[in-house]
Amino acid sequence: MKSVLDQTLEKNKQKYIDRLLKLVSIDTHDIGHGIEGGLEAEGQEYLAEIFRDIGAEEIVRDPLKEESIIKCKELYREGNLGHDYTNRYNLYGTFPGESKKTLLFNGHIDHMPAENEEHWTIPPLKPQVIENRITGLGVADMKAGLMASVMSLELLKDAGISLPITVKVASVCDEEGGGNGSLCAAMSGVKADAVVVCEPTNRELIAAHMGWVFFQIEVEGLAVHSGLKLSGVNAIEKAGKLMNAINELEHRWLLKYKHPLLPPPSSNVGVIYGGEAGSTIPDYCCFKTCVHYLPGLMNHEQVVEEYTAAILKCCEGDEWLSSHKPKITIYQTGNPFEMDLNHPFVSAFENAYRKATGNEVKIVGSPAGCDSRTWHNIVGCPTLQFGPGSLEQCHTVNEYVTVEQYLEAIRVYAELILEWAKHV
Repeated sequence: MKSVLDQTLEKNKQKYIDRLLKLVSIDTHDIGHGIEGGLEAEGQEYLAEIFRDIGAEEIVRDPLKEESIIKCKELYREGNLGHDYTNRYNLYGTFPGESKKTLLFNGHIDHMPAENEEHWTIPPLKPQVIENRITGLGVADMKAGLMASVMSLELLKDAGISLPITVKVASVCDEEGGGNGSLCAAMSGVKADAVVVCEPTNRELIAAHMGWVFFQIEVEGLAVHSGLKLSGVNAIEKAGKLMNAINELEHRWLLKYKHPLLPPPSSNVGVIYGGEAGSTIPDYCCFKTCVHYLPGLMNHEQVVEEYTAAILKCCEGDEWLSSHKPKITIYQTGNPFEMDLNHPFVSAFENAYRKATGNEVKIVGSPAGCDSRTWHNIVGCPTLQFGPGSLEQCHTVNEYVTVEQYLEAIRVYAELILEWAKHV
């Protein structure tokens, strides 16, 4: 026999789907990764309407501020400076329960702009249910997760079940710009006894993610006509030597560091440019890399020190580079995250997932970072990541989540609210 929650979900599923379709139809994209602004306001106001409809005791609009990011960068080495925050604000809804114990759902309302629109089967901002897939721009990353958390509250209300604890929903901006929205929330004092980051996890529970450091390495050469090659210094070739040194460091890391939930540490050269013509020895080359490193076993300072040392040691063996050191710049960082699997919030989630689906949830780590690090590392909350959709669908043409995963997430979140109330 189906439970009350299952029956209520089946009865109201079209309403919950329509709520998501409406949110996906609202353009909330970041402009220039948030540096030039973002269009989140209309989406936030739509969510505020739903918050009111389902009984929010308090609805707060918290404007993003540069001073919050500056403070966060000074204290925690997190944040991306210089973003345009015109008409951009986080939205917090508080839903009172029978106890003061709290659970917070976190999601970002911003998404990347549509690319390759000619390859979409539908207009990106006119979402549809196609063959059991809810398709539309930003639905996987991550409006389905955000709306599922809100709909879990509506599901409990529709089922006539009172909230046993106080539930909060934090809809944040500028996540695609590096997570500034949740960082501003942290600086504003938003917190709870436990947090679920509703990013897509493909039915898995993410309890750890890697940290990252973006490096830019600029190499100087000496330009001459290519016919006089021996009189010049090829900056691209010198950059190649430095890349080989970095690859050797990566190999040493691979042999040394292992994590039960995460892939090994890595370094990727993602951008390289230099030179003007095949007939000229290039006097400049720049390449940019991203290092992903492991929580607990490695840290930011270590990565920067070892990465820089590998480059400079390579320079010592080169006549030109020894006296023309490359310029090494760090232009973005993010700390790793790892949740204690023995914490009662983990067992509460496992129980909730089992009750909602009849299955055991698989606990994994993620190579991609997200706002989990903010809620766990800065705010100090027990934090887990779970949401409908998959990482592979993020930022893709014909982005989708299945109807089944979306409704299942609503069911799991609702069960988690009830289950977390049992843990003192």
